[in-house]
Amino acid sequence: MNIFVILALALLIIMVLLRRHVPIGPAILAAGFFIWATTAPQFHYLPDALYTTLTSARTYDLILALYFVMCLEIELRTGGVLDGMVRALHHLLRSPKLTLAIMPAFLGLLPSLGGARFSAPIVEGAAKNLGLTAEHKANINFWFRHIFEFSSPIIPGMLMACSIANIPFSQLLRHLAWVTPLFFAIGWFVLMRPLKLPAENKDGGGFAEHKQDYIHLLLALAPVAVNFILIFSFNFSAAAAMALVAVTLIFVLRFSNHVINIKQVFTGACDLKMLMNILCIFYFIQILTDTKVLYTIVSEFQKSPLPQPVIVAAVSFIIGVLTGMSQGHVAIVMPIIAAMAPGDLTLAGIAMVFGVAGQMLTPTHMCLIVTLDYFKADYFKCLRTLCVMSALLLAAFSAVTYVMQ
Repeated sequence: MNIFVILALALLIIMVLLRRHVPIGPAILAAGFFIWATTAPQFHYLPDALYTTLTSARTYDLILALYFVMCLEIELRTGGVLDGMVRALHHLLRSPKLTLAIMPAFLGLLPSLGGARFSAPIVEGAAKNLGLTAEHKANINFWFRHIFEFSSPIIPGMLMACSIANIPFSQLLRHLAWVTPLFFAIGWFVLMRPLKLPAENKDGGGFAEHKQDYIHLLLALAPVAVNFILIFSFNFSAAAAMALVAVTLIFVLRFSNHVINIKQVFTGACDLKMLMNILCIFYFIQILTDTKVLYTIVSEFQKSPLPQPVIVAAVSFIIGVLTGMSQGHVAIVMPIIAAMAPGDLTLAGIAMVFGVAGQMLTPTHMCLIVTLDYFKADYFKCLRTLCVMSALLLAAFSAVTYVMQ
């Protein structure tokens, strides 16, 4: 059976199961079993992939990082810090729309798998009493968090792309930096512009009146800054950095007269549904890797008479959908670009943008998983808007790329 027919059927399986309210993780894994059965039905692939998944440091780094992110969120929420932070932002920015868009974007500077779980409660707080649907809040949190995928010097996918394709980072950054404001503008046009919200916060108090709120703003942003420093200056893993930050914050809040229930922090962060979804998705990706399905897709495209940019765009988008990770599509597509056209900025840029666009639509993307889970949002209702925004992104990027060639 043709590999693209198999992929179409696998996506159909996922959609049907999700419509029947099967959790995202098991639904994706069921599609993975179908792909295995139709492409490489040797039994050893399943236990081998499971063993790799369960023994991979990446798996536990993500699980523990998410656990301590949730601990941190409980600390900040129950201690009243998040509410104070939102009030401070409303006073500083004087626009609920800006607060909603800027906070997930700012927190997105910290490239952590599933890190949207930290910005989600801030979006929830900023959107309080605004009458937004769960899906609208989920899309705001998810979309704006990813605007720096093309312009941040610390995004792993960008670093990997430059290393594999042998392109100086500064060149790729200059080539793609304009996509970040485009990404933001599309999100603003689709998600924020239609909102009928007050244009300005009428609370005109000075610093003294909002002193405690500004302190809360610093307390909320400090964990992000410290996490950033620990990971990129001291080479901490995401899990270790977040654990240290979450535990330290308990003492900081206690000594600053914030009431924190330690038992509630560590038990409330246990989310078995999230754990199941993560393990299922990593197992799915490992099955695709072990059975060489991803490389089969690339090979089929290479045989086609299509122009190179079209091949790179199509492969990147499909791999982005299947893996939900920038490192995933970069690791597979960039070696092809390095072989076809070493140092080609146009092809590298196409691979990055189309791969990220694929990530923005797929339930294998961890940030989407945790966002949907937090807001209790419906995937298909979110997907309609995400498809529109991704289509606008790809259309604008393709037009500019074509004109500039």
